Amino acid sequence: MNVIYLHGFRSSPASIKGQLLKQYTAQHPNIQVHLPDLNMSPVKAIQQLSQLICSMQDVALVGSSLGGFYATHLVAKHAVPAVLINPAMRPWQLFRELFDDELPLQVHPNWCLDNSDLEQLKALALPTAQDADKMLVLLQQGDEVLDYREAHRYYSAAHPPAMLMTEANGNHGMDDFAEKIPLLLQFLSDCIKKETE
Repeated sequence: MNVIYLHGFRSSPASIKGQLLKQYTAQHPNIQVHLPDLNMSPVKAIQQLSQLICSMQDVALVGSSLGGFYATHLVAKHAVPAVLINPAMRPWQLFRELFDDELPLQVHPNWCLDNSDLEQLKALALPTAQDADKMLVLLQQGDEVLDYREAHRYYSAAHPPAMLMTEANGNHGMDDFAEKIPLLLQFLSDCIKKETE
């Protein structure tokens, strides 16, 4: 299984959750973790991820926050399974609220977030989640950045709905992510098995 980890906004391939996933799977030679750098315009990020998905067999996604938003788009496009961690629902609106006075915002040496990026994000949003039965959505009510109820409504309204796990407390970074790794890898490998049966 090839697992692509999609980091969040203002993060990188060195993200804690991405590294935890890589460390855990080091003892599982049948699982490869890929950590692409997504510090670029949303359209470029989706293009790069699509190429990566198409270049490999048995692909699954794990996306956190903005990475979860991208993963939702990619599940619809490529019918691959995904685990979403506190996914961003309307990142263009969130970034406008947070950074309106600072745009264009230097996010990374190679990327400035500007109005055209916000428009690209808006264009990537899907009115309803597609292939949602291939998604496991991990939400924590203590998320200080996003309202978990919005993601809960969106992913549970899909036909068929996503599998949702909502926990009290927690935070946006999901500090207990390491404990959830065996569960999410099992979910992804079960989805891939179903595809090949």
